[in-house]
Amino acid sequence: MSEAKKSSWKTACYQWLDERLDLAGWLAFAKKKTVPEHKHSFWYYWGGISLFLFLVQCLTGVLLLVYFRPGPEAYESVRQITYEIHFGWLIRAAHSWSANLMIFAVMVHMFSAAFMKAYRKPREFTWWSGLALLLLSMLFGFSGYLLVWDETAYFATKVGLEIPHSLPWIGPFLADLARGGPDVSPTTLQRFFALHVVVIPAIFTPILVFHLWLVQKHGNAVPPSEEAKPKEQRKSIPFFPNFLMKDLAMWLITLNVIAILASMWPVQLGPAADPLKPAPVGIHPEWYYMSSFQVLKIFGALFPGTTGEVLGMILFTLGLVLWALLPLYDTSSQFGKRAKQATYFILFALFVLVTTTIWGYLAL
Repeated sequence: MSEAKKSSWKTACYQWLDERLDLAGWLAFAKKKTVPEHKHSFWYYWGGISLFLFLVQCLTGVLLLVYFRPGPEAYESVRQITYEIHFGWLIRAAHSWSANLMIFAVMVHMFSAAFMKAYRKPREFTWWSGLALLLLSMLFGFSGYLLVWDETAYFATKVGLEIPHSLPWIGPFLADLARGGPDVSPTTLQRFFALHVVVIPAIFTPILVFHLWLVQKHGNAVPPSEEAKPKEQRKSIPFFPNFLMKDLAMWLITLNVIAILASMWPVQLGPAADPLKPAPVGIHPEWYYMSSFQVLKIFGALFPGTTGEVLGMILFTLGLVLWALLPLYDTSSQFGKRAKQATYFILFALFVLVTTTIWGYLAL
C-alpha cells in the first residue's frame, strides 16, 4: 500500500471516529489543560501510579478468577494456581504485590496532598473521596487476604477482625456480620469473596470516577510556597503530551517494579487453614493494619481487659475523623495559625503511623 493510500485510510478512520466520539474536542481539552511545574512536582505522579496499580489489580484479579473456586475448594484452587497452572504463580504474585503497592501509593498520594494543602477550597470533596478510596483499598486487601484459605490468612483474619470488634456498641455486630457468625469459617470465606469481587468494586468504581472528575475540574493544587508567588512567576507544562508522557513513564517503571518483586519474591502458600490448630507464633495482620493493631496492644497493656481495646479504637477513630475534617478546619491563609496547626497535625499523624507500624513489627 502506497504512502498516499495509507494517509488517506488514516484520515478516513480519524474522521469517522471524530464524528462519533468528538476526538478533536478531547484533544483540544487535553492540550489546553496544564500541570504546575515546581520542585515538588514529583508528588503529582503518585495519583497516576495508584490508578495504574488499580488497573493491574483488575487485570490480574480477572485472570485469577478464571481458576479460583470459592468455598470448600478454595485452598486447592489456589494451590493449583500457584504450582500447576502455567505462570499462575506469577499472576498471583503480581496481584499480591500490586495490592500492597497500591495501598502504599495511595497513602503517599494522600500525605503529599495533605502537605500541599490540596484539601482546601474548592477541593474538599476531592479530599473526602480520596480518603474513601484509601479505606476501600484497605478493605480490598483485607478481604482478598483470606481467600487463599491457608493457615496464615485464616489466623491473620481472626486477628484483624478483632480490631472492629473492639468498637463500642456497633463493633461486635460488624465483626459478626463480616464473619457470618461468632468465628471465622467457610461462611466468612464466601462473604469475603462477595465483598472482594462484587461489593467493594461496585462502591469503589463510582467513587474513583468522581475523584478523577474532581481532579480534572479543579486541577492540581500547588504547595503554599508556590501559591504565594505571583501568577506570572508560576511555571506549568501542558498535560498532553508533556505530563502524560512522564506519567506513562512512571507507569512503566511501576510495572517493572511489580515484575521484579513478583518474579524474585513470589507469594508462597502455607498449610491449609485448620481452626482446631493453635495460631502460629507471631501472627499479625497486614502491614497497613499494623499501626491500629499496635495501638490496641499498647492500650490493652495500659488498661487490661476490654477497656484498653475500646479506648484504643476510640482514639484511632477520633484521629480518622479529625483527618477527614481537615478541609473544614484549615480554611485560613497560606501561612496562618490554622495552617501551621494543620501541618503539625499532619506531621504528627505521619509520625504515629510510621512509628507504631515499625514498633508493631519489632514487638513480634
